[in-house]
Amino acid sequence: MRDVLDRVVEWLDAGRDVALATVVEVIRKAPRDAGTTMAISDRGEIAGSVSGGCVEPAVIEVAQEVLAAGRPRLVTFGISDDDAFEVGLSCGGTIRVWVEPARGPWPEVARELKKALAAGKAVALARVLGAAGGDGAGAPDAGAVPSGAVVLFEEADPGGPARIVAGSSGDPGLDGELARRAGALLARDEAAREQLAGADVFIQPFAPPPVLYVIGAVHPAAALAEAGRFLGYRVVVCDPRSPFATPERIPAAHAIVRQWPDEYLQSVRLSPRDAVCVLTHDLKFDVPALRAALASPAGYIGVMGSRRTHQRRLATLREAGVSEAELARLHAPIGLDIGARTPEEMAVAIMAEVIASRRTNRPFARRPEAVPAGDGPTAGRADH
Repeated sequence: MRDVLDRVVEWLDAGRDVALATVVEVIRKAPRDAGTTMAISDRGEIAGSVSGGCVEPAVIEVAQEVLAAGRPRLVTFGISDDDAFEVGLSCGGTIRVWVEPARGPWPEVARELKKALAAGKAVALARVLGAAGGDGAGAPDAGAVPSGAVVLFEEADPGGPARIVAGSSGDPGLDGELARRAGALLARDEAAREQLAGADVFIQPFAPPPVLYVIGAVHPAAALAEAGRFLGYRVVVCDPRSPFATPERIPAAHAIVRQWPDEYLQSVRLSPRDAVCVLTHDLKFDVPALRAALASPAGYIGVMGSRRTHQRRLATLREAGVSEAELARLHAPIGLDIGARTPEEMAVAIMAEVIASRRTNRPFARRPEAVPAGDGPTAGRADH
């Protein structure tokens, strides 16, 4: 939706009739993810794609029918292996596409969505496809579910219910359920088709780039900043030591903050999408920074250091009143166990664990055998 939004707003502001075709479900492999949108104007203009080219003609035909009838439709396209090969896929798949006329609240919703994205806000778009268990063809039982309704939500408290910015399902109970799920999906930055309050809905989050907070401008920080930036994170490096915290040493960082890490982390609003990587390997930096991070909803908190150092760190954190539930959120030693030795390998190990935590919410196993408790700074190894 992001890539077609400017055109959609432009067309709507010009008084054009517009149909939006959005992938709401992907079965097996497909060229585009759920949430991908194609826009078709009443003049035949097209923006975006839902399949990379293999089903677009059929989607355009459905869009024209939807504009003529004024009713949304849910259509299913099976992508043949031959077509899949032509668009660069290794196998076929199936996509379900919601095709709707951008009428009613849509002009306001589109404008508000564009403003929110420009301001870097976390928002979610909810569409009501029909009654739960129905075919999404715009004819729910007795009109009990407002098929075609669209609601724009803005994140309030990270992970909590979102608030309505524009549109409505027409059902306060359903709006409340949508707000709750929109907040949860924003925290994960994940689109989903679900059954809520008797309705078949599709909720698509639009989150700002996640932030990678690198605590400590130490040697591995430069490689970690580069890896984080490559993966789409906004990278902030925090270290109060001016000789270390410089753009020359860490050129990939979006921002370098010369401040005590705990004070800085308490001054910003961390979200479940964000990651905090403590690389300082020094208890006077680590412990205050970790206390601040653990008091936040940050989705990933990792810390460098040997097992022996980490045991001392845990003891200090317990003495400071940090609960066992909070301590269980720590990833230590930081990074997946890939035997990393160089700063670049450490960065790969750390970001792999960040991604795994964010996408699957489950840890990866480490080597079970006993290893020496050294104090080396290497990330992603079982011996530190």
